[in-house]
Amino acid sequence: MTDIFSPVRLGDLELANRIVMAPMTRDRAGPADEPTEIMVDYYRQRATAGLIVSEGTQPSPDGKGYWRTPGIHSPEQVEGWRRVADAVHGAGGRIVIQLMHCGRASVRANKAPEARTVAPSAIPCPDPIPGPDGTPQPTEVPDALETHEIAGVIADYVAAARNARAAGIDGVELHCASGYLPMQFLSSNSNQRTDEYGGNAAKRVRFVVETLRALADAIGPGRVGFRICPGITLNGMADADPADTYATLLRAIDDIGLAYCHLIHLPNEGFDALDLVKANWSGPVIENNGLTLDKARDLIAAGTVDATSFGYAFIGNPDLVARFKAGAPLARANRKTFYTGMGDDRVGYTDYPPMEA
Repeated sequence: MTDIFSPVRLGDLELANRIVMAPMTRDRAGPADEPTEIMVDYYRQRATAGLIVSEGTQPSPDGKGYWRTPGIHSPEQVEGWRRVADAVHGAGGRIVIQLMHCGRASVRANKAPEARTVAPSAIPCPDPIPGPDGTPQPTEVPDALETHEIAGVIADYVAAARNARAAGIDGVELHCASGYLPMQFLSSNSNQRTDEYGGNAAKRVRFVVETLRALADAIGPGRVGFRICPGITLNGMADADPADTYATLLRAIDDIGLAYCHLIHLPNEGFDALDLVKANWSGPVIENNGLTLDKARDLIAAGTVDATSFGYAFIGNPDLVARFKAGAPLARANRKTFYTGMGDDRVGYTDYPPMEA
């Protein structure tokens, strides 16, 4: 029987165990959106995870949506991620960067003055986005990408993936959930295009398919994963038929040889997202969303998924794998410090003590 603590290979990624640290925005990047030294410590502390998926990282200035999120498009940012990669590898871990282009889910105050807000269609995100002081602000009407501009956005993703590899990062994960740019193309309500990137599901998935193929060509398919959440309504998503959309997407990318599908498994009326993935995707699957250790072990033991990811549990428990092995109680994370350290960025970030302390 396969156990959660057993090694696993996801594409070209060799994991020491099947406990994945899920991507989580923590808003601790430096003034140039570069990883800071406390970010190096944060990821080093959690390197016993089989795989760390980094916080969402913008592939370009246009892709930034939130205050103090890191980028991977400037030399300073690449150097910061190199320090993160060295720290994680030095502790025996593996890490991929989640590439997160927020598209219309952004506010002007969080972006560089020259950065654009772009989306498939000129439809603003209805959900407010926190500004620099954490206060939610209304979003602006995005620029609808011209057909000829789409190749440039994909090129930004490719450059970011190459930068990640140049920094020593093990791979990338394309963020296709949470109402960000790839999902804005996927969803029928946010994509009102009439060209080859809009209309029926086969056309709406085209942007994501082309991006994943380009990433695979650039750094190797076995170092590229993707994250989806069929049916999520965050940031104004309301696809008319998510089961059809995601079945179409999964079938279109199944032959690329990607490292994994990272599924945020939400309940949906009329279909089960994990069943949908298993029916249309033959590659490795990482299951996410509200898992307990027992549920995760059952899924892996049954061969239903290849690995499981945990988010909040890793915030308060940098040694989560050791606690799971020991059957030890988990520390509770302080939600008040998820996105701010209350004057000290280390508070609620790198100051959670290990189990033996």
